[in-house]
Amino acid sequence: MKALEGIRVLDLTRALAGPFCTLMLGDNGADVIKIEIPGTGDDTRGWGPPFIQEESAYFLSINRNKRSLTLNLRDPKAKEIFLKLAKDADVVVENFTPGVMDRFGLGYEDVKATNPGIIYCSISGFGQGGPYRTRSAYDQIMQGMGGLMSITGEPDGEPQKIGVAVTDIGAGMWAAFGIMSAIHHRHVHGEGQYIDVSMLDAQVAWLTYQAAYYFANGEAPSRLGAAHPTLVPYQAFRCQDGKLLNLAVGSERIWDRFCEAIGRPDLKDNPDYATNPDRVKNRNKLVSLLGEVFSQRPVLEWVDALNGASVPAGPINDLADVFSDPQVLARDMYQEMSHPTLGSIKQTGLPIKFSSTPGGLDRHPPLLGEHNSQILEELGYSDQDIKEMQDGSVI
Repeated sequence: MKALEGIRVLDLTRALAGPFCTLMLGDNGADVIKIEIPGTGDDTRGWGPPFIQEESAYFLSINRNKRSLTLNLRDPKAKEIFLKLAKDADVVVENFTPGVMDRFGLGYEDVKATNPGIIYCSISGFGQGGPYRTRSAYDQIMQGMGGLMSITGEPDGEPQKIGVAVTDIGAGMWAAFGIMSAIHHRHVHGEGQYIDVSMLDAQVAWLTYQAAYYFANGEAPSRLGAAHPTLVPYQAFRCQDGKLLNLAVGSERIWDRFCEAIGRPDLKDNPDYATNPDRVKNRNKLVSLLGEVFSQRPVLEWVDALNGASVPAGPINDLADVFSDPQVLARDMYQEMSHPTLGSIKQTGLPIKFSSTPGGLDRHPPLLGEHNSQILEELGYSDQDIKEMQDGSVI
């Protein structure tokens, strides 16, 4: 038993934000029907290298626990099929440019006329309103426009994007949260609703304390590399073996333990470093001093020493390190699942651990149109009907 068993989701998304949303729902038991363009499918089926045989590694990473149905939504027969599915569905998720689904005759009001309880979620770059609503959007554009790149990178360097598409992923997570909130509302009040999620909104909401600093003093925060704007020391240091250590001294109690752990108890009595505001004021001097300290031992020795003193610290791992880390392995965050053409594929695990309704990796990322016959038969179409639809390029 999974938390979302019995929930059916019609997924008209591609690329990352929408598929990540429906991945979260599918991982927890929802029946996700991924509706794709016949012949080509989700854009990310062609994104590579790397490919694993003929399959895109990118696509495989975010499309498990879904069934694939190909529909040419410009064809009236395909529209009929979609509305039949929508009649008994719980959720529709789409990430077309605003207005496209309405032009197909499959917008929220169209689907609501068939199923008044439908929860219909649209994910787009800029949202359904505002002067930018019809602009194209990709993660890098949004990281720049939403302010994230302005606070990421070295102080004397160029703005940098985060190494994964966090604006896409964040929008997908907000959408999944919104959908679950709407499902609860429907359970209590009996009504569906429309959900409008914007990648830009998602990014701005994530600014949190950096936005608060700007609100407080009217000054745009600057880039600090791996350092923290209001806590010192809270950054990365290079160790004797050339590897980097992340350190987070987040309170005065930790500062006292830290000074003892690195063999410099004298720093506690130095008025330049007595409190965090003092350390922020004298950041450059303290960071230079600590750089010399950390250069004397290899990173794992420092990790052990600091954690032994209850000082938060850890190495900066590459992905080979991540997927061999004993904690990552113990938490089942590195898994394998079977695939009909690739044999076995590796996947990241599920980050939410339920005690009674755990999610799982139950369906491999689907081949394009793999479930056409299965889904259409569930709707009552005959083998002859399905063949005619294939011959007519409906599916």
